[in-house]
Amino acid sequence: MNTRVTLAAGFILGLVVVAFVFWSQLEKRYIFFPSAAIEQTPGDFGIEYEEVFFTTRDGLNLHGWYLPGTGDVTWLWFHGNGGNISHRVEELALFRHRLGVNQFIFDYRGYGRSSGTPSEKGTYQDSRAALEYLTSRSDLAPEKIVYFGRSLGAAVAVELAASREPLGLVLVAPFSSISDMAKVAFPFTPFHLLVRGRYDSITTIRQIHRPVLILHGDQDATVPLSQGKKLFEAANQPKRFQLLPGTAHNDTYIAGGGSYWDTLNEFLASLKDGPTDSSPN
Repeated sequence: MNTRVTLAAGFILGLVVVAFVFWSQLEKRYIFFPSAAIEQTPGDFGIEYEEVFFTTRDGLNLHGWYLPGTGDVTWLWFHGNGGNISHRVEELALFRHRLGVNQFIFDYRGYGRSSGTPSEKGTYQDSRAALEYLTSRSDLAPEKIVYFGRSLGAAVAVELAASREPLGLVLVAPFSSISDMAKVAFPFTPFHLLVRGRYDSITTIRQIHRPVLILHGDQDATVPLSQGKKLFEAANQPKRFQLLPGTAHNDTYIAGGGSYWDTLNEFLASLKDGPTDSSPN
């Protein structure tokens, strides 16, 4: 009897180990989808920009673009998990036209022309290096930097904001945690119990005491709207949630129309005039 119990326990333990190894490999492919090729630049849209290279504290070289605007607020971008900065050029152009803010966008390690291999810890290190670069510029006001994160980039922005407070924090289509996303992607498996990458925004956002704006499309099939609302509920005041009807995960800046841009402009104005609070629609 004891032998059978031992064999059964060993079999179950073996399955757990196999599942953990399988998920560890799958997790990396599920989270990060980098592309190396720079397919276009802001210059292709007739927009002035600077090529920027900077170094992380662990010695990696990262690549980004700085786009001067017409105002004194600087938008520090944290893009999503796919492609690279060249796939955000159209949105950069619209931000330049509709908001007039200075913009700095960069590629995480392993994306575009940035060296290294992506990881959760690595994206956090990269965000700090990007902020250190921005605050080193004598032509920018370090107290007027807004963090803008989309999808995975929202989690990176939240983590940075918890230790280095921005003027404001804007999150588009954010998820609450990788564990919660695993439940969505693999609803009938226990993989959410095995995740090593956390991106635990639902916990971290409680440490932030700066104005927060969350925008989420009601047709988002990648990150459920419920996760954006869950993150909003966990955030401290002042905060605002803007539902974007008819928008999916990647088209908020297009399908969101005037509502998207009006909300961003109102949020920027509130950072100067005193923010107002708003709950989810």
